[in-house]
Amino acid sequence: MDYGRHEPPAGKKSARGSDAVSATRKEGARLRSTGNLDIIRRFTWEISSINMYLEELRQFWARTLGISGPQWLILMAISDLDKDDGVPVNVVSKLLHVDPSFVTTQSKLLEKKGLLRRRPSPTDARVVRLSLVEKTQKHIASLNEQYKTIREFVFQEFDENELTEFTAKLATLKGRLEKACVRISLDF
Repeated sequence: MDYGRHEPPAGKKSARGSDAVSATRKEGARLRSTGNLDIIRRFTWEISSINMYLEELRQFWARTLGISGPQWLILMAISDLDKDDGVPVNVVSKLLHVDPSFVTTQSKLLEKKGLLRRRPSPTDARVVRLSLVEKTQKHIASLNEQYKTIREFVFQEFDENELTEFTAKLATLKGRLEKACVRISLDF
């Protein structure tokens, strides 16, 4: 079953004729090659492809600071979560779905580069709170216009309600995938 492009039967001309618009030949070939997959497999491949493009964008922005993509994600998580008193390492690790030791190690490297600050929590010295230094905040702000342009281009097909609904469905899928991973890990 074809869930992508619909090709006319052999020997018949498409009703759309030569006016049919295709993003690129590469996109057309990709759709033909994935069109015969069942919808769930195709969905997972589309999500994988989206992740690859997001990673490419992260790598580009990370290079502007001379850091890795995962380090960029740590900075973005802190930027999004910090409410002026820093963000605990475990909160960042939960958002990124990585071990807290990874965030600890990477945040120490980012601190050495002068991109973030690590401070013990005033209420519990065992908890380290992360915050961006002013230089990093300014750098992220300088990329804001480029980010806004890309965001508007990528999400132009969605109004706010549609995007909210779609994001909620993705969050539900994420939760179910997390539970599926736990189930499978118990079987092995």
